[in-house]
Formats: sequence, C-alpha cells, structure tokens
Amino acid sequence: MSYVEVPGAQVPIRMWTDPAAVEDVAMQQLRNVATLPWIKGLAVMPDVHYGKGATVGSVIAMRGAVCPAAVGVDIGCGMSAVKTSLTANDLPGDLSRLRSKIEQAIPVGRGMHDAPVDPGRLHGYPTAGWGDFWSRFDGVAEAVKFRQERATKQMGSLGSGNHFIEFCLDDTGAVWLMLHSGSRNIGKELAEFHMGQAQKLPHNQGLVDRDLAVFIADTPQMAAYRNDLFWAQEYAKHNRAVMMALFQDVVRKEFKKAKPTFEPVISCHHNYVAEEQYDGMDLLVTRKGAIRAGSGEYGIIPGSMGTGSYIVKGLGNAASFNSASHGAGRKMSRNAAKKRFSTRDLEEQTRGVECRKDSGVVDEIPGAYKPIEKVMEQQRDLVQVVAKLKQVICVKG
Repeated sequence: MSYVEVPGAQVPIRMWTDPAAVEDVAMQQLRNVATLPWIKGLAVMPDVHYGKGATVGSVIAMRGAVCPAAVGVDIGCGMSAVKTSLTANDLPGDLSRLRSKIEQAIPVGRGMHDAPVDPGRLHGYPTAGWGDFWSRFDGVAEAVKFRQERATKQMGSLGSGNHFIEFCLDDTGAVWLMLHSGSRNIGKELAEFHMGQAQKLPHNQGLVDRDLAVFIADTPQMAAYRNDLFWAQEYAKHNRAVMMALFQDVVRKEFKKAKPTFEPVISCHHNYVAEEQYDGMDLLVTRKGAIRAGSGEYGIIPGSMGTGSYIVKGLGNAASFNSASHGAGRKMSRNAAKKRFSTRDLEEQTRGVECRKDSGVVDEIPGAYKPIEKVMEQQRDLVQVVAKLKQVICVKG
C-alpha cells in the first residue's frame, strides 16, 4: 500500500497502515508529536503501537531539536544477521545442544560476562577504534559513570524482553544467524538521565505531554545529549558485533566438519537518531521502532519467535524519510498477553522451534504480535524482500 495522510495535523502524518486500526492512545501520541514546534514531518510504520513518550513505529523528523523519549530507553537497539555456508542438511536432529552452547557463550537476561570480552580473541573481529571508543566514556554524563564496570562486562550480552538470538533457515535451506539487542543497561541509564534533564528546561514547560521534552540545537544540553546518544548507539552496534562473533565461534566449533563460512554481516539500528537531509533541510531524524530503508540499503524485519523474519533492501521512499518497520509490532501489551495465553498456547505456537516454552516468555508469544506477512504487505513501497527466514532455534532474553 501507499501511505494514508492523517487530516487535521499541523505537519504531514503519513501512515503505512489503516488509521482506524491504530490504538486510540497511540494515535493521540502521534497527534501530540505533530504539535511540537520543531517538527517537519512524521512517518508511521505498519507495526505502530503505543510506547513510552513517543509511539513505537514512528519516524520523527525535526529541525534543530531532538526528543530523547522519541528514541526510547534502549538507545541503538537493532538487528544483525549473517548468511552462512551451512544448509538444513548439516543440522542435527536434536537442536537442544546447539541452543545450550549459544546460551553458554552469550549471557542472556540481566546476565553479563565474568570479565570483559577481549575483541582481539574473537575470530576476525575488527578491533580498530576499540580503545578510542572506551576512552570516550570519560566524556559521558557523570551521573552514569559508576556503571562503567557493568557496561564493560555487559558488552556482548543479550539483555531481556524481546531481545533474541536465532538460528534460521531461508527458503533455499541456507542457514542464517540472527540477533536482536541494544545498548544494555548503560543505554537505559543515559536515556533516562537525559529525559529527566530535558523535562526541566523552560522551553518544554508548555508541551501537551511532558515526555515529549526536547533538546534544542546550539545549547549545552543538546551537545551533552548528542555526545551520549551517539556513544550509546555505537555501544549497541559493538554489542551486536561482539555477540555475532561469539555466535559464529559456537557455530564453527559445533560444525567443525562442515567448515562453515560467513557472508558479510547485515546490521541496522531501529531505535536511534540520524542526521539526514530532506527538501534541502538538515534534519534530525528519530526512528523509534523503524529502520533506515534508503535505496539499496539492507535491513532486517523480524516477526515473532514462532513465525519468521525478512531480510530486505530499501526502496528509498522519501515520503517515509527512507524508513520501514522494525518488526511485526505488538498488538497487545505484555500484561495482556500473560492474561490471555498459557504455556500450552506457547508450546503450540512455537511448535518446531527449539526455544524456552515456560511462563517467563509467555508475553513474547507469537499471538501477542501483529501478523508479519500483513506488515510486509503494507510496506511494499518501502522495501523489497531479499530472503524470508524461519527460525529453528530461538534464544530469548
């Protein structure tokens, strides 16, 4: 489908979904965002749903301002995927050992490594700039510096919630490795600190929603936020890269005879800010639950833990600010999912997938998410499908 424009807003709200299908609270959030004086446009993805501060599945383009809540607390959250030389024929009948080896190599939930991962020991990991990256931690907000030890040990760990590591097959039977994670606790700490700082500023006192507080260009507060934001986005990118390297090491050891090789890794943020130009204007584009989908750019759009995911190429649609959805998107809250579904439902909906099937992940059941096929259908003018993946192992945070 092409987009539908919401009437009555002070700037264009372009929606790649039926506005009638959007929750009232999410629609109100979108209208609130459109009232910000600095906004130049708002694109809404088909996986749109209510979120803290700003709507998940929204792309917000502002001039001279940025809203920390529109990035979210998991700064730099995103996806990585890589195609391997392995095929379905190389897989053992019982995948539980492989899942266990992945969980041993990569801490999940609130876990962390006993000692910081040395990237120099990771097969083929590009270590250039590693020392410079960590030295720049000295420049982040004083309020979170006490988290440095934890941040170093959490580098290369999954986290909780909807984060995951998957072993997948595409339609040709080729094996792919895929994972979803972000900037761990340090990103959350930085995000919450700066959200609090923004809410105290005088220019934010008359906003319709205090969560939409912004930083304005050429101010010390904006400079401090940008510094910490871009550092956290880089942390998230390194975190996924370290995990992918650890994941590949597991696969090399478990499939020694097959001697697996790996194509270049595809990686994309879906909670972040980028400096981009549209209509001759330099804008700060915030994607919260959306990926960049510039012409020919690779992206990853996952479904739920029992359905499947897509590797895509962007079509460069400027009306969406070169964006696409970041996944299927929730159709019910975590609490609602826990009340609605049982572990028996989870077992049924994840049949054929080696994964946790206990009460701790019922809130991530496929039935709590929108159908990924419909989401993909609604954004045919944003991306083209390169490969469809189906997970056979899913490690949940």
